[in-house]
Amino acid sequence: MSITLKLDLPEKLAAEAKANGLFESASLSGLLEDELRRRRSGQELITALDEIRRQPGVTPTEDEIQAEIAAVRKSRRGDEGRR
Repeated sequence: MSITLKLDLPEKLAAEAKANGLFESASLSGLLEDELRRRRSGQELITALDEIRRQPGVTPTEDEIQAEIAAVRKSRRGDEGRR
């Protein structure tokens, strides 16, 4: 699929982006994929925290939540390295 984008950017930003090849299809695709992955990860984290909060019993401490976040991030870094 091919689409054409028209952007209204500050001149300095546009010039720097162009000079660094960021307007190339491959670069824009990578930027969009990274942003979509970041947003999905954020939503998954919110969903996981909501599920944790709904569990009966003791509410996890901030340290326990941070440990879980660190474990998920470590796991994802390992998954990305295998692509």
